[in-house]
Amino acid sequence: MQPQGRERVVTEAPPFPEADLMHIVDLLPAAERERYLEVRAFLQSTVRQASIDYWNREEFPFGLLAEMGKHGLGTLQTDGTSKLFKGLMYVEVARADVSLSALVGIHNELIVGMIDALGSEEQKQRWLPGLKNFTQLGAFALTEPEHGSDIAGGLETSARLEGGEWVINGAKRWIGSGTIADFALVWARDAADGHIKGFIVETDRAGYRATKIANKIGLRIMQNADIVLDNVRIPASNMLPGATDFSKANDLLRDSRAWVGWQGAGIQLAAFDVARSYSLERRQFGKELACFQLVQQQLAEILGNASASLALMAQLARIQTDGKLEMAQAAMAKSTCTRLARASVAMGRSLLGGNGISSDFEMGKLFGDAEILYTYEGSYEINSLIVGRAVTGKSAFV
Repeated sequence: MQPQGRERVVTEAPPFPEADLMHIVDLLPAAERERYLEVRAFLQSTVRQASIDYWNREEFPFGLLAEMGKHGLGTLQTDGTSKLFKGLMYVEVARADVSLSALVGIHNELIVGMIDALGSEEQKQRWLPGLKNFTQLGAFALTEPEHGSDIAGGLETSARLEGGEWVINGAKRWIGSGTIADFALVWARDAADGHIKGFIVETDRAGYRATKIANKIGLRIMQNADIVLDNVRIPASNMLPGATDFSKANDLLRDSRAWVGWQGAGIQLAAFDVARSYSLERRQFGKELACFQLVQQQLAEILGNASASLALMAQLARIQTDGKLEMAQAAMAKSTCTRLARASVAMGRSLLGGNGISSDFEMGKLFGDAEILYTYEGSYEINSLIVGRAVTGKSAFV
């Protein structure tokens, strides 16, 4: 989509067209690198520009999702590829569109991952085939209207076993895909023993109501929802047998927090792509913006932040592969990469001047999305305090 009134100047490809100055992609085995390049080309040629109009309208691109499924983006959690490959796929989806990267990450880390690791054989057979090719979607329903950062201790949604069925009551907020999913993975407190457990709640069950949260400044493609569960009855077999205590989900929640670090790297590469292209096309005072010192300084700083984020995440992938990843490391990755993302996108917006506030030029879209990354999967402040607790032995918030 070419913004109205914008004259595109065709220039030769600049040096380092993919902006990987540290050669992170070269760390992949040859087969994974080939697949990575194929998927990246698809995302840049098909998803990136198409996503802008959906973002403006706050609509979900089901056709794009089907194409992403054909490229294997629904199987990243279970296809046996390396942690680095999976992470770089998250980078490239975020580089094309952050909303869709949120869906792909939550889908793999928290929906497919939970059912694969904690579900029954019956649940796996029922849901995993459709989830893996994106013909079915799940929603991860944990956060509540009054409980975000304190959800582990404050969760109020309840479940009671009654006549061979679970009866679930409560409310959830900010639930991605809540209005379009086939089921919600609902976390509720068992009235009998007080433990938080996981339940598969099909969205066509009586008493399940989802309302789209509109007018967001970012992640506008992601269909976040307020969900009400009013005496929703599900079979006893819908409880995840491996999720009979919230601690059982901690490993997957930790990995999900780390996943946002990859998003932070991806949005910074997107900001660099947009800013560099704009600086080479836009002329002021008789020459391209890219010829000015302050513009080059901003481009170098954006790419430096992005490269530092990628290097941090590549090392995290090594730690993850060795089975040594802990919450403090995931929290550091998430907080650091999203802090740098916020700064990088702000510089990109400044570099584009007035055009930087328009989603037609992409940077305005990235600017809004960066704020969401900074806040979700644990706010920047909470993740910083998790790191602080790890390095001092003193808790400053609980």
